[in-house]
Amino acid sequence: MNNLLWLIPALPLAGFLLLVAAGKHLSSKLVALTGVGSISLSALVTIMIGLNFLSSATDKETYHQTLWTWMDVGGFRPEIALSLDALSLVFVFVITFIGSLIHVYSAGFMAADKDYSRFFACMNLFVFSMLILVLADNLLLMYLGWEGVGLCSYLLIGFWYENPANGYAARKAFVITRIGDTAMALGLFTIYYQFGTLVMSEISANAASVWQPNTPIATVTALLLLAGGMGKSAQLPLQTWLPDAMAGPSPVSALIHAATMVTAGVYLIARMHVLFELSALAQMIVAGVGAVTLLVAGFSALTQYDIKRVLAYSTISQIGYMFLALGVGAWTAAIFHFMIHAFFKALLFLAAGAIIEALGHEHNMFKMGGLKDKMPLVFWTFLIGAASLSALPLISAGFYSKDQILWYAWASEKGSPILWFIAIFGAFITAAYTTRMMILTFWGVTRTEIGHHPGKLMTIPLIILAFFSVVAGFIELPHNFGHFTLFSDLLHRVLPSTVLQADESSEWKFQLLAFLATFGGIYLVFIYYYREPYKIERLRENSSFQSLYRFWHNGWGFDRLFDLVFVNPFVFIAQINKRDIVDRFYDGITSVTEHLYRLLSATQTGSLRWYIMGMVIGAIIILGLQIML
Repeated sequence: MNNLLWLIPALPLAGFLLLVAAGKHLSSKLVALTGVGSISLSALVTIMIGLNFLSSATDKETYHQTLWTWMDVGGFRPEIALSLDALSLVFVFVITFIGSLIHVYSAGFMAADKDYSRFFACMNLFVFSMLILVLADNLLLMYLGWEGVGLCSYLLIGFWYENPANGYAARKAFVITRIGDTAMALGLFTIYYQFGTLVMSEISANAASVWQPNTPIATVTALLLLAGGMGKSAQLPLQTWLPDAMAGPSPVSALIHAATMVTAGVYLIARMHVLFELSALAQMIVAGVGAVTLLVAGFSALTQYDIKRVLAYSTISQIGYMFLALGVGAWTAAIFHFMIHAFFKALLFLAAGAIIEALGHEHNMFKMGGLKDKMPLVFWTFLIGAASLSALPLISAGFYSKDQILWYAWASEKGSPILWFIAIFGAFITAAYTTRMMILTFWGVTRTEIGHHPGKLMTIPLIILAFFSVVAGFIELPHNFGHFTLFSDLLHRVLPSTVLQADESSEWKFQLLAFLATFGGIYLVFIYYYREPYKIERLRENSSFQSLYRFWHNGWGFDRLFDLVFVNPFVFIAQINKRDIVDRFYDGITSVTEHLYRLLSATQTGSLRWYIMGMVIGAIIILGLQIML
C-alpha cells in the first residue's frame, strides 16, 4: 500500500492542472466533476491506505515512498519523499474527507459564479499543498507545502477581487503569515546546520544526542518553529489576518478553518515535538500563547455582528486550545480536538454559507432572525455544530475533545491552575458567544426574507458533518466514562503519552466544573438576548461598556497597533522615497524622450509637398557632405 502514497496528493494536483489547462472550455458539470471527483478519489485512496495501516501488526510502522531526488548540491540531497504514520494519517483523512464534502458543497454554492473553474482549480491546489505539507518526509518538502497553502489562501481569500476590500484582506493574510514563515525558514537553517539533515525521522532520532535539554540553541530553534506555527494558525500576535479572511467565499472559509492552513501550525509543533520537549521554556510559551489567544479571541467573538467573523474568532480560540494542549504535553488531546474541531467548524461555516446565500448575501446576524422554522435542516445541523463548539456535555463530540484539554491543563506534569482557569473561563465564553449566535440567527422576528433555499449539493454535506460532530467524540472517552482510548492508542505510535501529576479519580470534579461553565454561558446569554433583551440594551447605554465593547469588537486594537508601529511608518518612508534621485534620473529620461517625440511629431504635417521638399533637402545635404569630404 505504501506504493500508492503518491496518489493521495497527485489526484488533486491532476485536477488542478486539468482545470487550469482546459477549465474555460469545460462545461460547469465537467468542472465540478473534475474538482469534486479528484478530491473524492484522493479520500477513497486515503481510506484504503488507512485501513491497511490500522490493521498493521507493527505499532511503529511508517509507510514511506521516495519519488525522486529533488536536488544534489554540495552534499545537500533532499528528496521528494512521502511518509505516512499515525499522525499524518489523521491529518490526511481530515484534509481529504472534509475537503471532498466542502467541494461537493461548493458545486452548489458557486454554481452561478463566472469563475467557476478558477475556483475549483485554486481549491484543488489548496488541498494538494496541504497534503504535501503533512505527508512530507523532510522539512524542506514540508516548507514547499507550507508556502503553497499560503499562496492558495491569498488566491482564494481575494477570489472576488473586483471588490478592493477583498484584495486587501488577501494581501494582509499573505504578508502577516510571511512573518511567521520567515522565522520558520531561519529555524530550518538552524536545524540543518546542527543536524546535517532535514529528514524529520532522523532529526527526531538524534535530537537528544545532538542537544542537551534546555540549551539556548534548542530553545531558540523551537521558538522559531513556534513563530511559524503562530503565523499560519493565527495565534497572538499574528492573528489579525484570519477575521479579514472571511472576504472569501464560505467554502473557502470552511476549508481554511477546518482542513487546511490554520491547522498547519498544530501539525508542525506536534510533528517536531521532540525538539519542543528539549526546551521547557519553549513548551511553556506554546501553552501561554494558546491560553492568551483562546481568551482574547473569545471576547472578540462575543461582540461581532458578522456571523462568519464570529466563527473566525472562534477558530482562533479553538486553535488556542490546541496550542495549550501541545504546551502542556497533551499531544494526543491536541490532535483529537483538531479532528473534532474540523468536523463541527466545517459544518458551522457551510451552514452559515447556506444562510448567507439564502438571505441574499446578508452577513449581519442582527438582520437575520426567525430562521428556525423557515430553514429547519440548516437550523438542526447548525445547532449540532454549535453544541459541539460549546462542548455540550455527553451528547456532543466537542465535549470529549475539549474535556481532555481541560483535564490535562490541570493534571499534566506541565499543567497549572492558571492554565486550567483560563481554559475553563474560555469554555464559558465559548458557550456564551455560540448561544448568542444561535439566538440572533434563528430565533426572534424575521428581519430578512429568504430568497431561495439551499439545494441537495449544499445540504447533504451538512448532514454528514452533523453526524460526525456527534459520534466522532466516542472514539476517545475519559477515564471515568470507560476510558475507551482508540484514538490515543493510535497516536501513541508516534506521540508520547501525557505525564500526569493528579489522580484520575478526581477527574469527575473538573468535568462538573466544565458542565457548570458551559451551562452558565448558555444561561447568561439566554437571559440577556432572549428572555430579557432590554437588559443588554440598557447595558449598551453605559459609556464604559460601549468602549470595552468596541475594543473587543476591533480585535483588542491589534490592527490599529500594527498600523501605528509598522504600516504607517513604512508608508511614510515610501512616500518620502518616492521622489529620490533614482526616480528623478528615470523621470529625466522620460521627459527627454517625450520632448523629442513632440519635436519629431511636429514634422508629420501630412502634406506631400513638405515630405518631397524634405527628401530633396536631405539629398542635397548628403551630396554636399560627400563632395566636401
